[in-house]
Amino acid sequence: MIKRCEIRIARRAAKSLAALQRRDQQRIRAAIELLAEDPRPPACMAMTGEDSVYRVRVGNYRIVYEVIDDVLVIHVVRIGHRREAYR
Repeated sequence: MIKRCEIRIARRAAKSLAALQRRDQQRIRAAIELLAEDPRPPACMAMTGEDSVYRVRVGNYRIVYEVIDDVLVIHVVRIGHRREAYR
């Protein structure tokens, strides 16, 4: 049986998500739910210079998250438009 990861969303990411249009919110929430099943999908990219931090593209938006394998947790750090997600 595949274990499902717990998802934790940082306050900053939750605020960014709430500020988006409803359609974009739904797409991003669906992508985050998929991360619980597979924390490192084929479309994810490892962030350079940081251990266990990845990003996933959802249209023009990026989800930056950290995978904590010891306790099966995915911590969503940032959600934002591609031009400002890495700042």
